[in-house]
Amino acid sequence: MQKILSHMRKAIEEYKMIEEGDKIAVCLSGGKDSITMLHGFKALQRFYPKKFEIIAISIDPGFEFFDTKLLQNICDEVGVPLFIEQSHTQEIVFDIRKEKNPCSLCANLRRGIINSVAIREGCNKIALGHNQDDVLETFLLNLLYTGSINTFAPVSYMDRSKITLIRPFIYTTEKDTRGFVKRHNLPVMPKACPMDGTSKRESMKQQIFLWQKDIPMIRANLFGAIQRNIPGWKK
Repeated sequence: MQKILSHMRKAIEEYKMIEEGDKIAVCLSGGKDSITMLHGFKALQRFYPKKFEIIAISIDPGFEFFDTKLLQNICDEVGVPLFIEQSHTQEIVFDIRKEKNPCSLCANLRRGIINSVAIREGCNKIALGHNQDDVLETFLLNLLYTGSINTFAPVSYMDRSKITLIRPFIYTTEKDTRGFVKRHNLPVMPKACPMDGTSKRESMKQQIFLWQKDIPMIRANLFGAIQRNIPGWKK
């Protein structure tokens, strides 16, 4: 937990993600990143100088393998209130629209529901579990598929909802979260999405892995380029 907290605190303090009195909705998908983030926030809450509240929000997309009981047990164990919202994502994205590249539409549907629940429960911030791998993969996807130099920001304020999105795992790697759940023998939902392992994002993940063999500093170089050149990332 010490390594996870170190990375979280670095991100939170460098990008001013938490202020006194915040009520933060932690997005809980059941995957290793969100579960680790929930434990991280609970641990951080004990000693962080700025006091804040946390709740967990989970969207049930209607997938057969989605395990609400697992999520409830996780939140009961750490003592965090959980709000599970039903959605028709499975029906809309896969059955009705039959999307070949469903990730964007799925994310938009989930985002709308999460925002509504966060507002309903009096939260002013939403914490997303995007890790450093997600940062780099999104950067490459934008560069290669749209010709734009961009990735999501550490902190984003949404004017419509008056909610701020924070991503405290930008310095935390997928390897870190995988190791955390393994060391602590934490249950993880075996599959978060039918597209797991088959999307363009997965191909970016494999490409970075291959590049690392010839360019050991590739991750640090990409991340440094993002911080130096993309608005919202400059410290």
